Amino acid sequence: MGAHDGPEPSSQRCEPGSVNIPLGSYPETSKSESVDAAKVAQDVISSLTDALSKKDYTSLAKLFLDDKSYWRDHLALTWELRTLKGGENISKYLEASTTPLTKVEVDSSSAFRAPKFGPIDAWGDVNGISSFITFETDVGRGQGVMTLAEEGGKWKIFTLYTALTELKGYEEPVRHKRAKGVQHGGDPNRKNWKEKRDAQTEFKDSDPQVLIIGAGQGGLTVAARLKMLNIPSLMIDQNERVGDNWRKRYHQLVLHDPVWYDHMPYIPFPPTWPVFTPKDKLAEFFESYVKLLELSAWTQTTLKSTSWNEEKKQWSVTVERKKADGTTETRTLHPKHIVQATGHSGKKNFPTMKGMDSFKGDRLCHSSEFSGAYPNSKGKKAVVVGCCNSGHDIAQDFYEKGYDVTIVQRSTTCVISSEAITAIGLKGLYDEDAPPVEDADLFLWGLPSELFKAQQVKCTKVQNEHDKKTLDGLRAAGFGIDNGPNDSGLLIKYFQRGGGYYIDVGASQLIIDGKIKVKQGQEIAQILPHGIEFADGTTLDADEIIFATGYQNMRSQARIIFGDEVADRVGDVWGFNEEGEFRTMWQRSGHPGLWFMGGNLAISRYYSRILALQIKAIEEGLIADGASSKEQRSARL
Repeated sequence: MGAHDGPEPSSQRCEPGSVNIPLGSYPETSKSESVDAAKVAQDVISSLTDALSKKDYTSLAKLFLDDKSYWRDHLALTWELRTLKGGENISKYLEASTTPLTKVEVDSSSAFRAPKFGPIDAWGDVNGISSFITFETDVGRGQGVMTLAEEGGKWKIFTLYTALTELKGYEEPVRHKRAKGVQHGGDPNRKNWKEKRDAQTEFKDSDPQVLIIGAGQGGLTVAARLKMLNIPSLMIDQNERVGDNWRKRYHQLVLHDPVWYDHMPYIPFPPTWPVFTPKDKLAEFFESYVKLLELSAWTQTTLKSTSWNEEKKQWSVTVERKKADGTTETRTLHPKHIVQATGHSGKKNFPTMKGMDSFKGDRLCHSSEFSGAYPNSKGKKAVVVGCCNSGHDIAQDFYEKGYDVTIVQRSTTCVISSEAITAIGLKGLYDEDAPPVEDADLFLWGLPSELFKAQQVKCTKVQNEHDKKTLDGLRAAGFGIDNGPNDSGLLIKYFQRGGGYYIDVGASQLIIDGKIKVKQGQEIAQILPHGIEFADGTTLDADEIIFATGYQNMRSQARIIFGDEVADRVGDVWGFNEEGEFRTMWQRSGHPGLWFMGGNLAISRYYSRILALQIKAIEEGLIADGASSKEQRSARL
């Protein structure tokens, strides 16, 4: 989730071409009262392994619930992100797989991972068996999650998740495999750590294999994953310092997600870290993250031109960089891959409106350019257009500085309190007493999107009951509320369209109390010299107008950076495809050597590994890169 802008259309709106996936259904609850979960799970896994080894896909299909079962696979079987539904479809998928599973085992390494009988739907309505698993393929190792349901007295697979986590021969240098860090001997030319580090960062006599555009959480996490796979990468960012993408945002910005959900790979936040992270504190952590993990980042660097050489399968990228000594250098780099890590959104959605040039107030800008409300501004009038996280936070900032503030809501917003998220939505999975974050991630992403959506309907109902007083108060104040697609709430709305919600950290009560006024349901007709005129003919006076209207699709930014020829080869970015997988993100985009990386800290933490493993596999010749976007979409669907 996190703090970011979002556009304002209806609750059912998707990113272009995104699918409003259906609600999945769960099987009947088990009628058994006592089950040896470990034995049942082992028996099913043994049967699965036997069928796979014999390539007996008819027997394999019978291990799954006929039409309700799911196999979600992230890179293990076909180097793609897929979700198959129904035993017959699963069987056909396995028959066509390029890297079949071997050595599938039940994972009993911890109480959380071990097989257990109980609820498999998170709300206690359906009893079954759940278990973590481990597996190998010819090229790698992975982990996953399995749930079993009882049908006709037999236990069958309801959901199976398989995620590749490492490549054989290219394991990450962590724990028992960590680097020695010293080279003793009599070589008079050997360099110390700092000399090696400086040379590594400057790329004086070499090119990075991967160029990462952006040094926010997306860029940092994928750079860290690539580092662990021995893939030289370089982040470039226009800002003066790493972390400025948060540091320079509006004054009162604090992450809306709790710390347990936001940990970064390899270096989790310390146990003293606050539950909700202030923007400047996060910026400092990002800067430290680069140093501690020895990542390479060039700040104050502008991308001047890019071109793709189809024959050489590499990019030519010219950048202009302001160095620490104040000099400017121009470099042309030849990476094999570019990762666009400019956020899951594209260029700012800043509408052009009649009268903008005639505005005579103090400030008219997009929320990304809003540095904070001016102090001691009692009597000044501010209008904020947009009602997602940024819009609310900015309106609250204006109110606290003494402004007369109105928030313009053109349709509806999904509102949930921060407390309901931490105490209900994330409780038990991401909290102080939750399992390790990697276990939590496997459990979360192991759930097919259709089932996750069905669970979120139940979760949203409970959260709305918790927030009833606030939601009723907002409606009474004329603020439009929605519950997301099919009443599935905030997370599905975020996954489906990237915005349209507010995590309440105080602004809702200000709206209820009339301290922040609401103009709802009207489009803006024009900007006046000292205010706004709406389609219904009404006007609002304004000394400042802030458009918290979000961002366009990430593909729009790719078009600006790389041009039409490149952008036309990739599909739309973000939102769901028919299988409930994200479109284009963290996987081969349709254009060789071009990848999209984005999302909040939690999503970046998880999917950065998936992206990095694909790049490593390409570089080691395990898979080819070059499928067209049409071929990619056909393969996924």
